[in-house]
Amino acid sequence: MTTPPAAPASRAASPAHSRPAGPVRPTGYTLVRAGRASFLLHRRAALVAGALAVLLAAACVAGLSVGQTTVSPADVVRVVLGLPSEHELLVGRLRLPRLVVGLLVGAALGIAGALIQTVARNPLASPDIIGVTHGAAAVTVGAMTFGLASAAVLPYLSITGGLLAAGLVYAFAWRGGLHAARFVLIGIGFAVALRSVTQLFLTKGDQFAAQQAKVWMTGSLNGRGWDHAVPLGLALLVLLPAVLWAARAQRTVSLDDDTATALGVRLGRTRLGLAGLGVVLAALATGAAGPVDFVALLAPQIARRLTRTAQIPLLCSALAGAFIVVLGDLLARLLFFPVELPVGVLTAAIGAPYLLWLIVNNRTGGKA
Repeated sequence: MTTPPAAPASRAASPAHSRPAGPVRPTGYTLVRAGRASFLLHRRAALVAGALAVLLAAACVAGLSVGQTTVSPADVVRVVLGLPSEHELLVGRLRLPRLVVGLLVGAALGIAGALIQTVARNPLASPDIIGVTHGAAAVTVGAMTFGLASAAVLPYLSITGGLLAAGLVYAFAWRGGLHAARFVLIGIGFAVALRSVTQLFLTKGDQFAAQQAKVWMTGSLNGRGWDHAVPLGLALLVLLPAVLWAARAQRTVSLDDDTATALGVRLGRTRLGLAGLGVVLAALATGAAGPVDFVALLAPQIARRLTRTAQIPLLCSALAGAFIVVLGDLLARLLFFPVELPVGVLTAAIGAPYLLWLIVNNRTGGKA
């Protein structure tokens, strides 16, 4: 009796054994290595950020070129690079500081809106909707109309007012958890009350100072110079490490509570840190240019819809916010020339219909 021949060895190992085991890379991400460090880059978000940066650069050149006196883009670039030009006074000393303030204000509002919407898990939540900017405005206008502080102190008062308003909204909305709908509704109530307080200050204070405060309340970049741009830029530079932390922390906050807790995330502290950072950024922007409404509402949603990411991308939100403010200021100067509208009027005209659309279509809820 012959023994049957042994089966031939398989020439190719099964796929399960031929590839080394390793972490699964999420769809749509690319692994980027920089020396010993490595991180995942969302390809669509990177493309959107690049496109927004190009659009923002074009809007900046247009903002520096167009006006009562038109300057060629080549001369604008020469002034920005510090090269000799006959338009140094017009571009370098008048238009460029205003543009820089608009860039910083828009970026700060975009990031602030993204952080607060992440914490609240609601697209309706933004600093101007939940009363943060109104708290900053109430304290600032009160100090202006009653002559209680100098112009150099006003940005710090804006931060104080924004923090106080946010603290009150958070305290009244907390009921064993932070319900998104309750958080937004209580914030709207505080916004209405604080707006009434601001109007009271305008009627009871010095009339000349009240007129200046009314101009400030419209959210205008008119008359903004390097004395506004430099302090705001330094403050944002100091907050940059916190923003980098927030970009990482918001990933865990976006998870459901049980999953985040199982991963060891301290949700209460993380949410408080993200919300506090968003409030400070919004208050800084308000102190520099006044309440520029709806930028913090629009920019994060534009960024999220363009990138289609699970979290609101902070970089794209900052670029979108800066683009909205710079383009809005350009259109505000040109649409009714020679009359110049405040940029806040134009952003409100765009943002108010969008807010109504969000209220009608919003179906989100649950605890944040």
